[in-house]
Amino acid sequence: MHSFRYRDGKLFCEDVDLSRAATEFGTPLYVYSAGTILDHYTRLNEALAPLDHLICYAVKANSNRAILKLLADAGAGFDIVSGGELFRAINAGANPQECTFAGVGKTRDEIEYALDHGVYSFNVESEAELELIDKIAAAKNLRAPIALRVNPDVDSHTHKYISTGSHENKFGIALSDAPAVYERAAKMRNIEIAGVQMHIGSQITDAGPFAAAIKKVAPLARDLKSKHGIKFFSIGGGMGIIYRRAIESGSGKWWHDHASESSAFSVRDYANAILPPLRDLGLRVLLEPGRFLVGNAGVLLTRILYIKSTAQKRFVIVDAGMNDLIRPALYQAWHQIVPVETGSGDSPLARRSNAKAASRHSSKPLDKVDIVGPVCESGDFFAIDREMPEVGQGDLLAVMSAGAYGFTMASNYNSRPLPAEAIVRGNELNLIRKRQSWKDLVRDEV
Repeated sequence: MHSFRYRDGKLFCEDVDLSRAATEFGTPLYVYSAGTILDHYTRLNEALAPLDHLICYAVKANSNRAILKLLADAGAGFDIVSGGELFRAINAGANPQECTFAGVGKTRDEIEYALDHGVYSFNVESEAELELIDKIAAAKNLRAPIALRVNPDVDSHTHKYISTGSHENKFGIALSDAPAVYERAAKMRNIEIAGVQMHIGSQITDAGPFAAAIKKVAPLARDLKSKHGIKFFSIGGGMGIIYRRAIESGSGKWWHDHASESSAFSVRDYANAILPPLRDLGLRVLLEPGRFLVGNAGVLLTRILYIKSTAQKRFVIVDAGMNDLIRPALYQAWHQIVPVETGSGDSPLARRSNAKAASRHSSKPLDKVDIVGPVCESGDFFAIDREMPEVGQGDLLAVMSAGAYGFTMASNYNSRPLPAEAIVRGNELNLIRKRQSWKDLVRDEV
């Protein structure tokens, strides 16, 4: 579900016309739907009602404080992977005692900060890290709650850059080695064995790998409960989303990509797969969704600067670049891109889009274009050979499903200021991050 719909030829986020957002705050601009985020959280929370559970939102997906506060107010915990993310979450009103601290390279300062604030658990990824946590906790006269991140060696069938649960990845401790490491942890005076954790990857669109991994780790969880009285089993995140979909207009489905749609499983499919192996463990279940909650809740608005045609190609050059949204360049990721106005009025865009709509019904192809940015890299693109309705200079485009791993992975490459961010709730539109200025680019340099 998401809350982006066409009304009278204009793309809305909930009850806000996105062209209004671009006018008020400029482009490039990220816009998020609060209603979509809360809907996804609520549906997942309700589907897991048969279990004692805690949803810990993966802050790395989108770390804006307004979104963190939205989820904290809804009852979410947080999965953090750096001291900075923990600082953000606390600053947004999160309870640190409902935050889990993951990551393979925690620093001494980060561990101390997390201990001082009483995080729910450290997800430990190596024996060396376990030793350091014990040493730091001893110096503070504290006991550090830990869960080993166990690697179940399950193929998640996802992009190699976001697969984390096989023996080839840098993450976690091998399942076969975990019992011995837990026995070692049990002898450390300043370590409290609190749980066991796993995470097999991201953008997984089949419930099967989740169930398979849980079944592989469940015997260890039972044994740890018997021997060490663990409290929880964290099953990680990784639920995929649909990146290709039809965008509904008032008269039906107006916009649809002609490529085959990739489908992600539903919340019900996910719950049906994971509930059976978890029900009889008698442990609190933690899960760490990120993309599932926020991915389809955001768009990146960008304005067309130029149309450039060569003998071989037609380029649509926009004011957003790979520094604003790197997923297509980094992961070869596919994002749907749609015009903010489909052309139901008398504007030039209206006439062009209406003509294209007519051609579409007569089975004539749409224009094939490359949608590219201004960054000086050949990899600076959002789409290659993408079928699009005719668009022109000055028109607005929306890059869909940009709510996760969009702004959080943005950079100042080419000395480009970071974009602004806004959030919509009903008919309210609010700026939640100011656009950087050129002065901001050099402010911290000495």
